[in-house]
Amino acid sequence: MTRSMKLKKRSRLKKGIKSTIKKENGSSHKITKYWIQRYHLFSRYDQGIELDEEGWYSVTPEVIAIKQAQRCRGKVVIDCFSGVGGNTIQFAKVCSSVVAIDIDPVKVELAMNNAMVYGVANRVDFVIGDFIQLAPSLKGDVVFLSPPWGGPMYRDVESYKLDMLQPRDGYSLFQIAQSITPNIIMFLPRNVDLAQVEELAWLSSPPLTLEIEENFVGGRMKAVTAYFSCNAV
Repeated sequence: MTRSMKLKKRSRLKKGIKSTIKKENGSSHKITKYWIQRYHLFSRYDQGIELDEEGWYSVTPEVIAIKQAQRCRGKVVIDCFSGVGGNTIQFAKVCSSVVAIDIDPVKVELAMNNAMVYGVANRVDFVIGDFIQLAPSLKGDVVFLSPPWGGPMYRDVESYKLDMLQPRDGYSLFQIAQSITPNIIMFLPRNVDLAQVEELAWLSSPPLTLEIEENFVGGRMKAVTAYFSCNAV
């Protein structure tokens, strides 16, 4: 293949990617790099998966979501910031039931669609609402906290602090989760201040057991998962 032919092929591929992104999401070039990783996000992407722009950069990669779900086998899990459903789907595969909460009706609709693609929608209770407001009425064995990290810019911070989480700081969200169960899973940026995460465990009464798991996709560290419990989750 000549150099000119290679350039033409590369150009056609790039045009195809941009066209697909625009057609499926009405989105810009900002998500091109995430679209290239689409099968890491959802292995069944081609079977009808739908995402909004925020979903592209906030959904948990599937291989990580699978590992997190395995720790909750047979439990009732509350997915507090469920987004487009990446974690919800994997929890639904192995857990007794899942409550998936998001304040954005569009994301709940997308999550329902994606759960149907994976054939697990009937095992999930989808709730449009604010987890913080709903917490007093929630019951479950495990609370999964994957709150917004503040967008892709979190990577530019040398040490990510818990008070950078949204819509509340990590300490407040953790306390709210503790009102439901001591078994809490937090999905956090890879550059999070681990001393602050450890603080969440020993400041609890009684102190909680903490396990930190480094999460890799394709040989690259993407995030960390913190597992808190009185007993092993």
